[in-house]
Amino acid sequence: MPMSVNVEVKKNPNENGVSLIRRFTKRMQGAGVIPRIRSIRWASRKPSELRRKKNALVVLEKRAQYKLLKKLGKLPEEKPRGRR
Repeated sequence: MPMSVNVEVKKNPNENGVSLIRRFTKRMQGAGVIPRIRSIRWASRKPSELRRKKNALVVLEKRAQYKLLKKLGKLPEEKPRGRR
């Protein structure tokens, strides 16, 4: 879990709201908060063991089906690969 960084700015007596927001934004950039949040924003969990097993079974079934079709000659002819 990422470590939390608190960025805090207090309004100076002769400071307007726009400059306060600008100063806050600069502190956020300096602390690296935004890039870290963006990096974990779309992070996904690893598939569970059951999900991995199910996916492996699907792949094995498709391979078996492909081998059967190839053996029966029902696959379209492969184009020759390589350079002309």
